[in-house]
Amino acid sequence: MLRFKHIKFAYIAGGKVYSVTTDKTVENQRVKLTVTNENGVISASVSSVTPIELLRLSAEFEYDFKSVSRVYLNGYQSWTDSIEHPINGRLHGVDHIPKPIADKYAFSQYGDYTFTKYSLKKGVMHGFSYGYIRNYDVYDFIGSLNEDSGFTTIRTDCAAGRVLAFKECSELHITDSFEGLKLYIGRGSEEEVFDKWFGLMGMEKRDIPRIQGYTSWYRHYQDISEEILTKDLEQSDLGAEDIFQIDDGWQTAVGDWLSIDEKKFPNGIKAMTDKMAELGKGKAGLWLAPFVCEEKSELFKNHKDWLLKDKNGKVVKGGSNWSGFYALDIYNEGFRAYLKEVFDTIINKWGFNRLLKLDFLYAACIVPRSDKTRGMVMADAMKLLRELAGKVEILGCGMPLASAFGRVEYCRVGCDVSLDWDDKPYMKLMHRERPSTRNCILNSVFRRQLDGRAFGCDPDVYLLRDTETTMTSAQRRCLAEINALTGSVWFTSDNAEDYGDDQKKMYENASALFGCKVISAELKGKELVLQILHDGKKELRSYELKDIPELPVKKLMP
Repeated sequence: MLRFKHIKFAYIAGGKVYSVTTDKTVENQRVKLTVTNENGVISASVSSVTPIELLRLSAEFEYDFKSVSRVYLNGYQSWTDSIEHPINGRLHGVDHIPKPIADKYAFSQYGDYTFTKYSLKKGVMHGFSYGYIRNYDVYDFIGSLNEDSGFTTIRTDCAAGRVLAFKECSELHITDSFEGLKLYIGRGSEEEVFDKWFGLMGMEKRDIPRIQGYTSWYRHYQDISEEILTKDLEQSDLGAEDIFQIDDGWQTAVGDWLSIDEKKFPNGIKAMTDKMAELGKGKAGLWLAPFVCEEKSELFKNHKDWLLKDKNGKVVKGGSNWSGFYALDIYNEGFRAYLKEVFDTIINKWGFNRLLKLDFLYAACIVPRSDKTRGMVMADAMKLLRELAGKVEILGCGMPLASAFGRVEYCRVGCDVSLDWDDKPYMKLMHRERPSTRNCILNSVFRRQLDGRAFGCDPDVYLLRDTETTMTSAQRRCLAEINALTGSVWFTSDNAEDYGDDQKKMYENASALFGCKVISAELKGKELVLQILHDGKKELRSYELKDIPELPVKKLMP
């Protein structure tokens, strides 16, 4: 069991640094630190009668790690690899990447690398918002109950028998109060601890309808057009209630969402929603990344005042996708008015009123403000999107997961899958958010408890086709079966008409797993072993995750 030891609190007042280590409430003439420990909930809040700058607010716990213990710490955002580790596990950051490469591709911006220390010491690992130590089927759980006030970093030092929880608050200026840490500490079965945690957050487990459909991305990437998508739609076996999602490539540039690429869509993007209605196939879904713009966009050229800036006044890069992209300031009134027009046009004029896939959302909170933590900023960003989308369902992607809890209908829980199994060897040395079918599968398994509690989990697409991919039949089967077992989104980029007997059989076997429950998951080296409840009976399933030499790529005939 996690045993509470103490709270560490530090702040600046009047140019002087003050700190205290305590397990109970303390106060002086300036500040009061209120510490409570009741019914498995530990909290530490701050109130001040004078302006102060916070430096640290953390809780320390003792824990008796065992050789069989498995440690899970939730990764920073949707794409960050998040699996159970042995007690001698380690996480890799981006410090090992040569600086010219790191700077060129802005790897540090995708994750937590600019504000979290990565350790080379075995057993020193970290994650965000929640985690657990599992000893067989007993879970010792720690989870934040108030991520909207600031993200909570959970760090283990297994050799020292310590678990630390840090509330994001460094350099935050307050003049009255700060909610601070609020943690649920529990022990029990998987169901017991996750039900209790979400119950304390006011979110009861519920049935979230599985959505099915087609997305253009893994078939065409940005090379889409009205002609190509019309052909996809006509050849599809989509039902009237399934989703036909148009992904990236419809706009002239990322950020210029009201500017349709007329060479690709000479009749405008609404022609596609009209075609769906005409054929009675699919409900309209659309991809966009509302909080970023690429360097070649008109928005970037003409609205520099909308760009997010750090405390030194420098514009904030979001990453290297497209022509390189930058984050936008969600508090800028001009930008907010623009987003309102974008959403109104997409939903009410173009007819994309079923599902919006909103991507690269982490960009909103890359940097904190003096009066707001990253968690506060991300909460405000999600409230804005919820208001703009109205009743249209949101599929969140590329975002800190706790900020999506209860605010979106569906959310990606892993990185992008790939037409390869685990990308090129040199890519494995890059950031934790890189595309990888293998990593996406593992994230889906180890974040499965969020499905039906926080939102419907999106495990990304299944790909069964044997063209344009180096994945083996076993790898494609694994992807489809894990998606069916762990998620509420069942999307593909395949054309089912192209399936041979083998692909049809894999599809039938995978879809037969809908509604089955994963009772346990164990990562044994490069083998993933699941125990599932299938038709009322317990069943073991084993998947080989090791790399296999790449197969020749079969291209689709034109």
